[in-house]
Amino acid sequence: MTITIIGLGLIGGSLALSLRQHGLADRLIGVEAYPPYARRALELGLVDEIEADLSAAVALAGLVIVAVPVDALLTVLPQVLDLLTDQQVVIDVGSTKSNLLAAVAGHPRRGRFVAAHPMAGTEYSGPDAAVRGLFEGKTLVICDAAASDADAVATVEALFRALPMRVLHLGGAEHDLHTAYVSHISHLTSFALALTVLEKEQRGEQRIFDLAGGGFASTVRLAKSAPATWVPIFRQNRENLLDVLDEHLSQLRKLRELLAGEDYAGLTAQLEQANEIRKIIP
Repeated sequence: MTITIIGLGLIGGSLALSLRQHGLADRLIGVEAYPPYARRALELGLVDEIEADLSAAVALAGLVIVAVPVDALLTVLPQVLDLLTDQQVVIDVGSTKSNLLAAVAGHPRRGRFVAAHPMAGTEYSGPDAAVRGLFEGKTLVICDAAASDADAVATVEALFRALPMRVLHLGGAEHDLHTAYVSHISHLTSFALALTVLEKEQRGEQRIFDLAGGGFASTVRLAKSAPATWVPIFRQNRENLLDVLDEHLSQLRKLRELLAGEDYAGLTAQLEQANEIRKIIP
């Protein structure tokens, strides 16, 4: 099968590597609006060719993967659907779904679109960030599958299970709620921690580097993520993120009060309660 990937950053590039590794694509066509990324994707062998004309790139493919930032998806996906036939399938890989699903709800080719979100990534971006095996053992979320044609959903499920990934079905609104809690808040708090340390550690970069241990490095890792990727995600999932942020601030205030009041028994109880996460994430 010929697969066209629109957007050759971390996710699009990593998918290209995985599809090639598992023999799932006979030909990989890339579409990339940023010329340095397009050139680098070819140099790295992520795709076989770059096609500048969107209509030609879509016409050649059995499957089209749209891997652009979530704001751009609102423009690019309808354009792809306009070009699609009843024999082709298109998916997105965006981290928010409600706005996108609403944007294409009335499109005559809506059934050929499968809203998908591979729950994997790193803090890096661009073609050089592409990682072989990034999706192995991870979860692919398919949203509002009932609005997609059954054969389109089956094609997408089979492809991603071959990577191999688990497949989970959720409604679009449910997906956005849960990703706010398990993904988006992690990035926002990581940005906040980085800002806190940069503000308070007046001795400068070298002192932070000298003293930062594994715990700090792992916690602040996501603060290296590209704002161009994450601000649109925060904007599109604003209401859910504000809700989880309020709860997070409430928990921080509770811990602060216990520490300020030297209530170490209460603090211990709260930390032990937090340890219950081990039952969910070993």
